[in-house]
Amino acid sequence: MFEAAELGRALEKDVYRKKALEMRGNLLRAQFAAREAKRPVLIIVSGVDGAGKGDVVNALSGWLDVRGLQVHALDKPSDEEADRPVHWRFWRLLPGRGECAVFFGSWYTDPIVRRAYGKLSRAELDREMERVCRLERMLAADGTIIIKLWFHLSRVAQKARFKKLEKSKLKRWKVSDRDRKHKKLYSTFIPICERALRRTDILEAPWHLVEATDERYRDIQAAEIVVAEIQRHLKAQPAAEPAAAAPAEMNSVLASVPADKVLSKKKYAERLAEAQARLSELSWRARQEGISTIAVFEGWDAAGKGGAIRRISQAIDARNRQVISIAAPTDEELAHHYLWRFWRHVPRAGKVTIYDRSWYGRVLVERVEGFAKPEEWERAYGEINEFEEQLVGHRTALVKFWLHVTPEEQLRRFKERERTPHKRHKLTAEDWRNREKTALYEAAINDMVARTSTEFAPWHLVPANDKYYARIFLLNILKQSLERMLPA
Repeated sequence: MFEAAELGRALEKDVYRKKALEMRGNLLRAQFAAREAKRPVLIIVSGVDGAGKGDVVNALSGWLDVRGLQVHALDKPSDEEADRPVHWRFWRLLPGRGECAVFFGSWYTDPIVRRAYGKLSRAELDREMERVCRLERMLAADGTIIIKLWFHLSRVAQKARFKKLEKSKLKRWKVSDRDRKHKKLYSTFIPICERALRRTDILEAPWHLVEATDERYRDIQAAEIVVAEIQRHLKAQPAAEPAAAAPAEMNSVLASVPADKVLSKKKYAERLAEAQARLSELSWRARQEGISTIAVFEGWDAAGKGGAIRRISQAIDARNRQVISIAAPTDEELAHHYLWRFWRHVPRAGKVTIYDRSWYGRVLVERVEGFAKPEEWERAYGEINEFEEQLVGHRTALVKFWLHVTPEEQLRRFKERERTPHKRHKLTAEDWRNREKTALYEAAINDMVARTSTEFAPWHLVPANDKYYARIFLLNILKQSLERMLPA
C-alpha cells in the first residue's frame, strides 16, 4: 500500500509559491461552500512519526479562515476522558454544521499504538476498526465530510528527517523520546498501519496517502485533497427519500404489560424506604468501584416519569448524580449529529445520570411527528445500539424504562391535571395532540423495543397504572442492575 507514497516527488520553491497562493483561494472557496451548505468538515491527520503532520496542520490553519475552524491535538487521554467511553472525547469535539475541525491524532491512534506494543491482538484491532467504520458511516450519513490524510515516510526518509531535526537548534524539540522509540519499531508499525487503513478505507470516508518526503509537495498535496474532497461531497446528489410506511397491523408489545398491578399505600411506604436505602448503599459502592449508572426514562405522557425520577434521586447523594431533562434541541444541538448532546452528558466513572426522555426521541417523537426523515430514523436503531454497547463496555449499568399506562388511565390523569391548580402546568396542548396519534406511537414503540432491546441493554416495560407499584418496580430493577455489576 505505502509504495505509492515512496516515489520521491518534490516541488521547487517557485512552483510551491505559485501553488500555495492558488491553494489559499481554493481552500477558502471550498470552506465557504461547505459553510453555506451547512456541512461539517472533519479533517483527520495521521501518519508516520516525523512526517511533519504538525507543519501541515499549521499550513492548513494559515490558508483556511480561522473563524469556524478548530484544531484539536488528541494525545494521551486526560483523567476526565479516561473516565468515559473511548469515543466520548471525540464526540464532544465534532464540528457543527458549516464548521471545520482538524483532528491531529484521532480514533485511529490508540488502537494502532496498542497493537504495536502488543497490548491489543489482531482480532481486537479489527474490532476497533469495525467500530470506527460504523462511527464514520454514521457521521457521513448525517452530512459530515470526513477527509482522512495519512502522511507517509519510508524508513530511510524518516531517519533522515529525524537527523535533520535533531541538528536544528530551533526544531530539535520536535523529536520526542516517544518518536525515537517508535522509529525503532518502524517495521512493526507499518504492517499494522496498513491493516488498519485497509479495513477503514470506506466509500463514505476513504483514506488519502500523502507522500511526505518533500515538505513543499506534502503541504500542497494535502491542500489539494481537502479541496477536491469538499467539492466532491458538495456535488454528490442526495439519495431519494423512501416513502414513509404506514403502521402495520400488529399486536402491540405493550399489550403484554399487565394493567392491574397495584400496591397499597402502606406497603408502598415500607418498600420505598427499604429500596431507597439499598439503592443509596449500592450507588456509593458503585462510586468506589468506578461503575457508572445511566437510567433512561421513556413513557406515555402522564405516566409518572417525574415522580419515579424524584424517588430515585432521593436515594442517591446529590454530589453523585445528575438529572438531564430532554426537551426540543437548541440551535447548537441541531448543528450536530443528534447523539452529540447525549454523549456530552455521559457520566464519569462512578457517577449516575438519569435521562428524563432520551436519544429514543429520534425513533419516537421525531419519527411520528416527521422531524426526522425516514432514512434518518431507520438508521438510528443501529446507531443507538452502537452507542449503548460502548456505554456498557465501559462498565456502565445502563437501565432503560418504558412507563406504560392505558389510554383510560392517561385520560383520567389528564383531567385530574386540568382540575388541580398546582398540576395544571403539566398538561399542554401537545399532550392532547399526542393522544390522537396513539396508533402511530404504538407502532414506533414496537419497533423501538424489537430493534433496541439487546442482551446488554434490554428494555424494562413498567406497569404504571398504579404509581406506587411502578416506583417500587423500577427501583428494584435498578437495584438488581447494580448488584449484577458490583463484586459480591
